Amino acid sequence: MIITFGGRAGAGKSSVGRKLAERLGYQFYSAGDVRRKYALEHGMTLEGLNEKAKTDPASDFLVDDYMKAMTIKESESVIDAWLGFHFFPQSMKLFFDADPRLRAERVYGRRKEEELSFDVDDAFQKMTEKENCSAARYKRLYGVNIYDQRNYDYIIDTTHNTVNDSADQVIRYFVDFIWEKNRNHVFFSRILKK
Repeated sequence: MIITFGGRAGAGKSSVGRKLAERLGYQFYSAGDVRRKYALEHGMTLEGLNEKAKTDPASDFLVDDYMKAMTIKESESVIDAWLGFHFFPQSMKLFFDADPRLRAERVYGRRKEEELSFDVDDAFQKMTEKENCSAARYKRLYGVNIYDQRNYDYIIDTTHNTVNDSADQVIRYFVDFIWEKNRNHVFFSRILKK
């Protein structure tokens, strides 16, 4: 089964995704990691790549193709990608959100080079700009709204959660999701008859 994570920056998608993949024995793929690698290989920062992507969608298409190819090799995957719900419609699609100020604090605390900010207010401004730019780009390229929660099976608010709390919440939903999809399967039918 493929599990896709979408949602807001700083809501915990990558942290929870890695933890969930570890617990399930699944592979973890991050579109952000792929974009960072692509930027590095082309002598750019991620910020520079994102700026270039406003007029040249080549890096978007490359990442999209890479993510699709990875899941062909490995069907048991957790994918952190804003477009995961779109490219993997049969996946279990999760949307992560949290209080905007807390998300900015988390982004500021990560201290990733491409996200370096002077303070939390600066992190909030950069995070919001990045989200708006990406949403507009994906709307233009694919005709989808990456923040429309109707595209997802389950919404997780991580405002008051630790990474483990959120992973536990996803596991509980995962079990219910598998049950609903497979309760008519022969294995489950035998159990139900007993």
